[in-house]
Amino acid sequence: MRFHWLPTLSEPFDRSQELETCIRRLWTLSGSACEAEHNKSMDMGNQHPSISRLQEIQKEVKSVEQQVVGFSGLSDDKNYKKLERFLTKQLFEIDSVDTEGKGDIQQARKRAAQETERLLKELEQNANHPHRIEIQNIFEEAQSLVREKIVPFYNGGNCVTDEFEEGIQDIILRLTHVKTGGKISLRKARYHTLTKICAVQEIIEDCMKKQPSLPLSEDAHPSVAKINFVMCEVNKARGVLIALLMGVNNSETCRHLSCVLSGLIADLDALDVCGRTEIRNYRREVVEDINKLLKYLDLEEEADTTKAFDLRQNHSILKIEKVLTRMREIKNELLQAQNPPELYLSSKTELQGLIGQLDEVSLEKNPCIREARRRAVIEVQTLITYIDLKEALEKRKLFACEEHPSHKAVWNVLGNLSEIQGEVLSFDGNRTDKNYIRLEELLTKQLLALDAVDPQGEEKCKAARKQAVKLAQNILSYLDLKSDEWEY
Repeated sequence: MRFHWLPTLSEPFDRSQELETCIRRLWTLSGSACEAEHNKSMDMGNQHPSISRLQEIQKEVKSVEQQVVGFSGLSDDKNYKKLERFLTKQLFEIDSVDTEGKGDIQQARKRAAQETERLLKELEQNANHPHRIEIQNIFEEAQSLVREKIVPFYNGGNCVTDEFEEGIQDIILRLTHVKTGGKISLRKARYHTLTKICAVQEIIEDCMKKQPSLPLSEDAHPSVAKINFVMCEVNKARGVLIALLMGVNNSETCRHLSCVLSGLIADLDALDVCGRTEIRNYRREVVEDINKLLKYLDLEEEADTTKAFDLRQNHSILKIEKVLTRMREIKNELLQAQNPPELYLSSKTELQGLIGQLDEVSLEKNPCIREARRRAVIEVQTLITYIDLKEALEKRKLFACEEHPSHKAVWNVLGNLSEIQGEVLSFDGNRTDKNYIRLEELLTKQLLALDAVDPQGEEKCKAARKQAVKLAQNILSYLDLKSDEWEY
């Protein structure tokens, strides 16, 4: 094949003419490419105004998406109404865009409207989620408790009762068990509520535990009278702060209380204590009390500006998860081993070490971390109990001897419980699973079998049956714990 611009062998070869032809062709191709790029740029610059407007609206909608996803309040909150108004306004803006009957603009407007409606729906779902309502109902119980027991206390009433302390503990425990399903909005709502209630509990406990040898006598120095006055004001502020945190005081604001407390510190700083160590220490104690109260006023802002509500990256939780991971590895090795007795001693030793690691986990005054550690300890201890029972059954086989029929019946039940406990350790489901129902029925049957054992006055049989009943109940509780779908 010959290219028509190349000379044939019979023709004289002219290099200059050939070079000129190649340059001309390259110039033509380059010009075509430049023209195409220019036309593309012109098309982008000449985008239809309706499309441009829709893109602007979508950008504005996108700017509030994270606020909607993380919204943790209720439908009567100011921020909810603000976001709802904003998104509704964008819908009206989208609807007002003229499509001029063009299909591409109609499709663009439809997509923009769908995205805005999706965010509106998510905002509504976050505010009205059943678990969000559950959190609010529990918080309202705490409000009633504070209104009834604590507000009168700071207004000169009697001391804080055990009933209040038990009530607050129960409320905190119930909040830690509210399921969030990993939703950011629910995690934030639970964290905010727990933070407030735990702060109130901490303020009261700190106040009740403190047994100062102060206030000093006003005869010691003129400045003592001023410090005593400030300390009284701090006690009043403590009650106001609790009422503010729990939302039972509408006549005060955090900003005003912060100004009052800061003013008290300024008054104390201005005092001349004349180098008296006991007065200086007295003043320092009162200043420390004020600073503690000021710290609690920052709770709301801290909760919104940090990721503290997301415990998945919390250092303590990561340590707990590391322990649980190793515990599961040991469990799988035991359940799958061909000769488990060889692993009993080393496994128990390592599991005891894991218990020690859990004891060192910092709770950070967070009830969710406390609950996570409690459950992890139960997981490890259950596996240790399983090994102990297996070892006891193995020893019984080696040293068979005559025994009371009732005692033998208890050991038979313990053998059955050992097999069931192995299945419970491997169980990974919820309470609607058929396997859960089957395991629950098996454990109930063993409890009934133990109830039917007649010790016939044998104290040893009575003690053995009592221990077996306790073990069966613990395995049943552990099965419930594994199936309740709790999360941080």
